[in-house]
Amino acid sequence: MPKKPDTTSDSTQPANATPWGEAQGRSCPILPDTILGNDVALVAENMDEILRSPSYSLPQHDRSLLERTEMRGVRMLLELGKAELAFQADNITSTIIVFGGTQIVERNAAERRLSEARRNAAADPTNPSLARAVERSERLVGLSHFYDEAREFARLVSIDNQCDEERAYVVVTGGGPGIMEAANRGAFDVGCKSIGLNIKLPAEQQPNPFITPELCFQFKYFAMRKFHFILRSVGAVLFPGGFGTLDEMFETLTLRQTHRMQPIPIILFGRDYWSQVVDFQFLADSGVIAEEHLDLFDYAETPLEAWEKILAFHEQRREH
Repeated sequence: MPKKPDTTSDSTQPANATPWGEAQGRSCPILPDTILGNDVALVAENMDEILRSPSYSLPQHDRSLLERTEMRGVRMLLELGKAELAFQADNITSTIIVFGGTQIVERNAAERRLSEARRNAAADPTNPSLARAVERSERLVGLSHFYDEAREFARLVSIDNQCDEERAYVVVTGGGPGIMEAANRGAFDVGCKSIGLNIKLPAEQQPNPFITPELCFQFKYFAMRKFHFILRSVGAVLFPGGFGTLDEMFETLTLRQTHRMQPIPIILFGRDYWSQVVDFQFLADSGVIAEEHLDLFDYAETPLEAWEKILAFHEQRREH
């Protein structure tokens, strides 16, 4: 006999009934009472949210993603590649590192700072910190000649080596004030390019105004910045400076000592200053460095002497 129609089928349910209304077993207690996919306005709103969602943007455009701790390696790779591509584009084949203190400025600026320190001390003569500030400012006036010498050194280096399509011995600094500014300024004086590898610090620091714009970079990671200092280097000249200069000096000496970088001349500018800051002979006499490690660096007193020692170093290597 023919089977009787099922009078409980869906055809008898209201048009707006949901398909999960007769769901068997456990069901979600917050299921909507309408079919949301049929709501045209809601679907359009959801589409807008899809297109605005960070998940839909390309990874390189998703800043919140790039700033996550887990993406540190990607950020470091970007810092490595960005500067490298720029150096290649400008045909920079080699660099000369110039390090030095941020507080060593040209003489007129140093004298203005000294005058201000003296006025402050005169207004409060019993304040020992103000008296100390006068002493420090007087010493910085005495060191200001290093600003001029760093500027002249960069002029000598730059004007001799940027006439061809390939640029050699391009001055590279940390991009900040003081001796770094002087070196970038020396290249700027003669219409040549120079590099500034600035670093993002807690205290705001702008690059000095003498760096070639397309060769000025800001780094988050000291490691990547150091890498670019060393990679193309054919010489390093260290003018008087503080912790940062000492850090770069010992980093470079250690890499040379351990043969982890190419041979380069390391010139300490101003023997009197450096012999008081570090007693290298004492290190050798104590046996903590080898005698031959004293040959990893040399001293210079004039810009021309520093430049000639760099040239002589590489001429000697070519002969061997």
